Amino acid sequence: MSLFRRRPGAPGDARSVPASSGSAPAVPHAHDARVVVYSREGCHLCETAEAEVERVCAEQGSDWARVDVDTDPELVRLFHAMVPVVFVDGRQHDFFRVTPARLVAALERPAP
Repeated sequence: MSLFRRRPGAPGDARSVPASSGSAPAVPHAHDARVVVYSREGCHLCETAEAEVERVCAEQGSDWARVDVDTDPELVRLFHAMVPVVFVDGRQHDFFRVTPARLVAALERPAP
């Protein structure tokens, strides 16, 4: 049983993110790098997640990008208070906290 309940229309809810021509959601910037961290300034969870992503990506030789959700109204609508949100290969991978072993496993799979 999950401790978190998704609000209707929350990120990760198929109804909230329009589908693109592929199976990945149509989220702005999702394909800017192998790993994309959606975060905001002044968020301690975001800072921790970014540091973990930076460390893991450096070890794995993968690129990553940070996107400030507050710079884009669509990202604010999609992610609201769910930051940080981590995408790998254009698909949502984690939110709130980064699990290093899970991120390593995702990066060891070939990019689509």
